[in-house]
Amino acid sequence: MKASVYCTARTTEQAELIISDLKAAGFTSNDISALLPDKRTTKDFAHEHNTKAPEGATAGGAAGLGVGAALGWLAGIGALAIPGVGPLIAAGPIMAALAGGAVGGAAGGVIGALVGMGIPEFEAKRYEEKVRNGNILLSVHTEDGKQRDVAKDVFKRRDADDISTGSEASAPKVAAA
Repeated sequence: MKASVYCTARTTEQAELIISDLKAAGFTSNDISALLPDKRTTKDFAHEHNTKAPEGATAGGAAGLGVGAALGWLAGIGALAIPGVGPLIAAGPIMAALAGGAVGGAAGGVIGALVGMGIPEFEAKRYEEKVRNGNILLSVHTEDGKQRDVAKDVFKRRDADDISTGSEASAPKVAAA
């Protein structure tokens, strides 16, 4: 059964070590997501990116984001401005969830995107609060129980917080006409 394993890291350095270990264990950039607060100042954000996207579209690449090689390795890294939440840096599959329709959903912002990815709402609220307070949310897509165990072991070995697993939401199959 497909599922994702989630955790929070307290520092960028801890997140980098976790991502490096996940890569070494065979996970790809399509399997790993990261969400962290953008600690640049509002002035820097507006000046460097000249964004017209207050509604949450991608605003820039990895350059100048203050993240290391392992976070930069994740495809699609960029900054997002989410009304009511503030600027975030997202990488991997969570980037698409935040930049897409989930941002405007009823639950709104990060919570809506996380619930859409299969995280129970009460956990999504906890993760959003953790990210607002400076932590880094990491998630890993897994195909089976063995991969889930590997991801959990990496998280535990690197002293991650809030480790949990959630079933991934999937779109219903449409019958051929």
